[in-house]
Amino acid sequence: MMVLKFVHVSCAALSITGFLARSTLKFFRPHLLQRRWLKISPHVIDTILLASAIGLVIQIRQYPFVADWVTAKVIALLFYIGFGMWALRFSKNRAQLTIGFVGACLTFSYIIAVAITRQAWPFT
Repeated sequence: MMVLKFVHVSCAALSITGFLARSTLKFFRPHLLQRRWLKISPHVIDTILLASAIGLVIQIRQYPFVADWVTAKVIALLFYIGFGMWALRFSKNRAQLTIGFVGACLTFSYIIAVAITRQAWPFT
């Protein structure tokens, strides 16, 4: 289980690092986002991240809609994806990019807090 957790945490770190880098590029040099590796690598990383998450959920036997903290992470993940898509794909100006960027970063922070505390509301 430790290897799977290491893979999961590493992919989460790579995922947010890649999002931060791509957001910065979109803000300052959007033409660079057309590079092939910048289009493919996030999908590879996020696929491994999701597969490791499924593996961990099975190993610890805490499933979405059974364990509230896992459910909270899944719902927050959907928001993170939505904010990220808004920032990187659908934003038309810097203000919209900033809103999507901040939303994604706050959502990612929430996911990390939930993962650490195993509480759906980790701020109490």
